[in-house]
Amino acid sequence: MNSKGLEIFCKAWLPRKGVRLKGIVCFCHGYGDTCTFFFEGIAKIIAASGYGVYSIDHPGFGLSEGLHGYIPSFDELVDNFIERFQVIKERSEASGVPHFLLGQSMGGAVAIKVHLKRPSDWDGIILVAPMCKIAENVKPPPAVLKALGFLSNVLPKAKLFPETDLADLAFRDPRKKKMAVYNVIAYSDRMRLRTGMELLKATDDIERQIEMVSSPLLVLHGAADKVTDPAVSKFLYENASSKDKTLKLYPEGYHCILEGEPDERISIVFDDIVSWLDSRCIH
Repeated sequence: MNSKGLEIFCKAWLPRKGVRLKGIVCFCHGYGDTCTFFFEGIAKIIAASGYGVYSIDHPGFGLSEGLHGYIPSFDELVDNFIERFQVIKERSEASGVPHFLLGQSMGGAVAIKVHLKRPSDWDGIILVAPMCKIAENVKPPPAVLKALGFLSNVLPKAKLFPETDLADLAFRDPRKKKMAVYNVIAYSDRMRLRTGMELLKATDDIERQIEMVSSPLLVLHGAADKVTDPAVSKFLYENASSKDKTLKLYPEGYHCILEGEPDERISIVFDDIVSWLDSRCIH
């Protein structure tokens, strides 16, 4: 349960028996997504490298309860994540090892806001194509946005945000894009009005507080991403106060660099993630 009384779906992946646990990685999934389907493969690769991986479906997404695709408050979503992972971090296997956040797309915004609220709770943050600002080609025009903002107070749950085929923008490998249609618990309908306005508000909040990001930071982004702008990851990297920070841009990479690229490119990204984690854990 979360504080609103909703059942929240949680999942854990641990290294095989006999493998020493190096650290804990807590994953924040992106908009419309889930911690199942594509993430199963992602989690298993990280777990095989010696890390416990924990994830939840945000309320209203995947297998968690709540109106599908509806975010009434981004801050409440962040608080729910903190509440859930506070319990996970108190488990015996999580004691005495580093704790890391891994956020993808919208989950990157969740991870940043979790860190800003509880800056001393985490030993590092990995952000994959983080939603620090919505790309201009995805955002509605200013006049439309103003009208949507008014309507979001009247019809918050209405699916009235202009539709964009994100699969074409997110997956570079055609085979992976075809697989995405089988993720039947993903939310792929038009964005709900309040959800859209809350996402825009969250990115504005993050931009205003960007200099307060102080955790060790790894930012990974496809250089050809047209959903979240790689230039904003550069802005995050340059303006975060973190003394330990790394930015990696992958030439030709689209938005989903963990699951939507050719296999050999995905392997490079995972090697970068595991190497970064390993270098920040006690051996």
